[in-house]
Amino acid sequence: MTLTRVENAFRSLKSDLGLRPVYHQLATRTAAHLFISVLGYHLLSAIELTLRSNDDTRSWSTIKEQVSTHARTTMVLTNDEGIVNHIRVSSVPEPTQRKIYSLLGVRDPLKRIKTVATRL
Repeated sequence: MTLTRVENAFRSLKSDLGLRPVYHQLATRTAAHLFISVLGYHLLSAIELTLRSNDDTRSWSTIKEQVSTHARTTMVLTNDEGIVNHIRVSSVPEPTQRKIYSLLGVRDPLKRIKTVATRL
């Protein structure tokens, strides 16, 4: 049972995060690729465990599908004085997404509007 869950998790990570077989030429890159893969798996497992401890039996694929429509868009604008404004606008979470965030203890998943300004 556990082996099946691990295999499904890595299949999901490989397809969604692009962690497909990559042929690295350097050992450090191979180690980094493996580290990111295992880190992704631990994050996925922590999410599932937290939801299960709150009596939510959704699988990772269901969670991923339900949360995938909560999006963020960044607009980059430069004015005449050389100031670059990054304006990030997030969509409003749907009730299902809010429920998942609540069960995971995420208080403000994506702030509605955030502005960052820098100079060129």
